[in-house]
Amino acid sequence: MVSLNWLPETAFLYVLIFARVGTLLMLMPALGEQMIPARMRLSFALALTLVLYPLISPSLPGLPEELGGLVYLVLHELAVGLVLGAITRFMTMSAQVAGSVIAFQAGLSVAMAADPTNGGIQGALIGSFLSLLGITLIFATDLHHVAISAIHDSYMIFSPTDPIMFDDALQMAIQSISSAFVIGIQMSAPFIVLSLVFYLGMGILGKLMPQLQVFFIAMPATIGVGLILLALLLTMMMGWYLTHFEGQLAVLRGAAA
Repeated sequence: MVSLNWLPETAFLYVLIFARVGTLLMLMPALGEQMIPARMRLSFALALTLVLYPLISPSLPGLPEELGGLVYLVLHELAVGLVLGAITRFMTMSAQVAGSVIAFQAGLSVAMAADPTNGGIQGALIGSFLSLLGITLIFATDLHHVAISAIHDSYMIFSPTDPIMFDDALQMAIQSISSAFVIGIQMSAPFIVLSLVFYLGMGILGKLMPQLQVFFIAMPATIGVGLILLALLLTMMMGWYLTHFEGQLAVLRGAAA
């Protein structure tokens, strides 16, 4: 007679892994975007959990005898997934920051569109373009493989039996947000310099010719020069963006190692 006593513990370990993996994928950039159908994301999370099960299950605790212990472990994994998923989401904020600054400096701040990478919230059109381009490049350069590997390595940092290190997680979140703003400003730095020089010249010209609406006439030139500069610097900007994203993932994996 075949015994099925192993089924409850196997199901418990699978649900425990899925709690962290599913929450992480819900927030992780590229893999957890809302433009991807929910059923596809759920199927991918279930399949990834199945792949990770033989690798992670030996290090997980056994099935608790009490319901309270079971609920605690599941909630613990959900919290870890939310913390790590939010930190990885902060890594991609640099594209929105750079796009907003570029749109403002190029006179396109009123050109708004729904950003599918940010839940459909209205944002600068250039920011939405850079966000979509960044996600495309993450898949094209196989950086999503590094992100999946980081999910596996997260069990070396946050064990289900250890308390969540909220202080360390908060410090890492602050560093990720500040780094994203720094990278976003660095990506848009040429546009800031161009805007300062351009508007300084327009201000001097306006003083010399007060009867002429200099800024109204120069607005098309501002937009045209901004778009030309964006086309020339796009490769460099997105290379910087990918380097930042890969570096942040390397920090997470290095901490796990």
